[in-house]
Amino acid sequence: MNYRKSLIAGLVASTVALGAAVPSSALAAGYAVFTHGASALGQGNAVTAHTSDASTIFYNPALMSKLDGTQVLVGTTAIVSSREYTSSIGGNDASDDSVFFPSHLYVTHKFNDQASAGLGVFNPFGLGTSWDSNWDGRYIATKSTLKTFDINPVFSYRVIPSLTLAAGLDVMLLDATLERSIFTGGPDISSKFKGDGTGVGFNVGAAYDITRDLTVGASYRSQVHVDISGDATFSVPSLNTGGKTDLTLPPQFTAGVAYKGIDKLTLEAGMRWEGWSKFKSLDIRLDNGQSVVTPRDWKDSWGLNVGGRYQVDPTFALSAGYVYGDTAVPDSTFDPSIPDAKTHVFCAGTDIDLKPFTIALAYGYQYYENRNKNNTIGANPFVPTSTANGKYQNDAHLVALSLGYKF
Repeated sequence: MNYRKSLIAGLVASTVALGAAVPSSALAAGYAVFTHGASALGQGNAVTAHTSDASTIFYNPALMSKLDGTQVLVGTTAIVSSREYTSSIGGNDASDDSVFFPSHLYVTHKFNDQASAGLGVFNPFGLGTSWDSNWDGRYIATKSTLKTFDINPVFSYRVIPSLTLAAGLDVMLLDATLERSIFTGGPDISSKFKGDGTGVGFNVGAAYDITRDLTVGASYRSQVHVDISGDATFSVPSLNTGGKTDLTLPPQFTAGVAYKGIDKLTLEAGMRWEGWSKFKSLDIRLDNGQSVVTPRDWKDSWGLNVGGRYQVDPTFALSAGYVYGDTAVPDSTFDPSIPDAKTHVFCAGTDIDLKPFTIALAYGYQYYENRNKNNTIGANPFVPTSTANGKYQNDAHLVALSLGYKF
């Protein structure tokens, strides 16, 4: 029974704590995703204090008051990642090339000068990774996916001419799958865990026009507690079992200052905070009544961004931006299923207004600072290289497209 317990515990722990696989942590720490609009990506997501489309539902819903009529925006971002592992203990080097497509749909409607409402559906957390089945870290993770869908209705109200407030509901749907190998002393056992859950949170936003050309904005999304249940299947059917756990998706806060005092140019600088310190450990509850606790000890992370948008003419606008992101994962719990690192993202894009249609295109190059694993996670006395200790090098290309329609 202890043998079965260790199998399912490892599966569930790795699955729900998958964290920042390269394609999932685009522009953010941990396993948060911040690519929710092509126009925003082109400006380095520095759009908390100004907006030009309905993606403001995610970035700061208080800015919906600046959007006229009814607007619809739909799009996706192709995140093409490359990760390389170089062993420091004589193991086999490996690589992982993955593609992830966080997508978005937004609808906003302005009732009058005071009230606006909107609905967003997007993927705020997620990942996709795939390692060779015989790589050094195969007992930690081989193939992993984590998907979340946030259904976010929101309402904004202009309290006074210079101040608008907003509030909304986050209904979070989560689905996770992990494939990995289990050491037996003989042929490895292949394993797969699949689980899902639902949680509810809230978000609020504010926008204040200090002057005609200067605006400050702030947005907060609460933590969301998700109860997860699922099933583990093995190449040895007698080991099949179930397990339950829970995961708290972190609170997130962004703030920015936008300046429009230069003809045709909008500039913004901002910051981002994510409360990953709530991820102290993972408690696995097995169907046999036992439980296993896995320490994580993540820390809060901070990020900075700057961006600009230049309106060349009534039809075309050009944008550029830069994002810096901290890491949430300490050295003590860093592993291949959570290869988070400090990041630098360089962005550029264009907006095309074809009335009533709009097209936004953006590109971002995300560079991850090298990360070295040197701990005992994954250690197996019979397989010295099972820790997958060594250097992890990552980068990603982000290509975003958003299509809009204004009624």
